[in-house]
Amino acid sequence: MKKNLFILLILVTGFAQAQVRHQLVNSKTSVKPKELKKEQDTSALDSTEHKQFMVIDDKVMETIDLDEVFLVGPYKFKSRYERRRYLILQKKTRHVWPYAVMASERLTELNERLNKIESKSKRKKYTKIVQNYIEDEFTEELKKLTKTEGQILVKLMYRQTGTTTFDIVKDLKSGWRAFWYNTTASLFNISLKEEFHPEEVEEDYLIEHILRRNFQKDQLNKQEPAIEIDFLKAVEKWQ
Repeated sequence: MKKNLFILLILVTGFAQAQVRHQLVNSKTSVKPKELKKEQDTSALDSTEHKQFMVIDDKVMETIDLDEVFLVGPYKFKSRYERRRYLILQKKTRHVWPYAVMASERLTELNERLNKIESKSKRKKYTKIVQNYIEDEFTEELKKLTKTEGQILVKLMYRQTGTTTFDIVKDLKSGWRAFWYNTTASLFNISLKEEFHPEEVEEDYLIEHILRRNFQKDQLNKQEPAIEIDFLKAVEKWQ
């Protein structure tokens, strides 16, 4: 294959140079030897140097640079337990993902508008309005979440905002309120201070793998993380 490609490239280059010489010889305009050599070199350079070719089914095809796409393959299970664990985690992740996206969008809108409000009292008043809106929008739905789903949501909130749920509550309300929220959550084995690190925590890697597979298949609305995730590093470690 490489030998055929090399021969074809030589033929293409030789053909281009021959065409240039033929056109110059038959031209009515007289050209000096030095000018002729310069024009030949330029034409040959334009026709081959900036192009790359490959052979597919005995056809010479010009290559085209495309954006890099990382395709996530199916998870390779080592046991029935791993498969069951993955499928359960996938179901729960799909369930809470819309809440994580919606919450991060609301917080982004809040911060953008707060940056435009100079008055401290008006900023406080607007924060209160958004806070009540978010609580009214999410409270009833969040009550239906299981303990595992609640913890996954906390991790995804960190993925989408770069901030722990504890700090989000602290900013919207107060440190004391956030402390009690965290204490209450801890009774149900949920930590609002939980972060998201697929490179270090296996469950986080599984969640990230589930997200990327579902983004790839258009089964979940894709949203880029607010934190840096080295997914290749995570794949090398856990698979």
